Amino acid sequence: MKDLFLELRILLVLSFISLFLVFIDGLGFLKLPKIILQTVTIPIQYGVYKSGETLGSQVGFIFLARKASLENKALRLQMGQILSENSELQKKLKETEGIVDTYNKLSPQTYDMQPARILGENRYLLIDKGDSDGIKVGQAVVYKDSYVGQIKSVSAKTSQILLSTDPDSKIAVFSQREDGKAKGILEGQFGSKLLMDKILHQETISVGDLVYSEGTEGKLPRGLLMGKVAQVDERQNEVFKQAKVEPLFLFSDLDIVFVIRSS
Repeated sequence: MKDLFLELRILLVLSFISLFLVFIDGLGFLKLPKIILQTVTIPIQYGVYKSGETLGSQVGFIFLARKASLENKALRLQMGQILSENSELQKKLKETEGIVDTYNKLSPQTYDMQPARILGENRYLLIDKGDSDGIKVGQAVVYKDSYVGQIKSVSAKTSQILLSTDPDSKIAVFSQREDGKAKGILEGQFGSKLLMDKILHQETISVGDLVYSEGTEGKLPRGLLMGKVAQVDERQNEVFKQAKVEPLFLFSDLDIVFVIRSS
C-alpha cells in the first residue's frame, strides 16, 4: 500500500513539473536555455548524422565491391570456358582439315589409313593407336602427302613413331625436275635436319627441289613428300655429292597423323 502511495506521489510531482515547464515555456522563460542546448547538441547531431552517412556509404561500397568481385569471378569462369571451347573447336577444325587434305592427297581407295592423335614427343612420337587398331611395326606414317616417319614399336593401345629426322632413319629418295632427277639416301640428323647422301655427280639437283620417297622399303609407298632441298654440297673430291633437306613442316606442330596400314 505504501509503495502504491509513493508511486502516486512521484507521478503527481512529475506531472506538476511537466505542466510547470510547459507554462514557463509558453511565457518565454526557456528560450535562452533552449538556444544554449541547441547550440551544444546540433554539432553532435550533425556529427552523428555524417558518421551514419559515411558508415552507410562505406557499407554500400563494400556491398557493391563484393558484388562486383563475384560478377568478375563469374565472368572470368565464363571467359575461361569460352576460350577452352574455342581452343577445342579450333583443334577439331585443324584435325578435320588435316583429314580432308590427307584423303585428297592420298586416296582412301588406294591407301588404308588410320588417323591417330599424338599423345607426346621425346625422341619418338607417341600416338593413341596400337595393335588393336591394326598398327604394325614398319608401317609408314604421313600427314597430308608428306612422310612423317614409320612405326617403331607397338603396344595394345599406343605406338611409337621413328621420325624421318632421327639418325636411325634412312630412306631411299629421289628429287625430280624437268632436266632430270637425282637419287640418294635420306638420313635423319636430329632436330629438323635431313641429309640426302649418295647422289651421283652427274645427276641434277638444285636448291628448292622437292624430295620424294622411292618406295623400296616395303611398307613405304613411293612418291611421299620428304622435304625440300635447302643446300647442295658438290664435294668435287668425293665419289658422291650431298644435299641438305628441310621438312615441309615441324613435327611438333602436328596434332594428328595417319598410319598407312596397307596400299
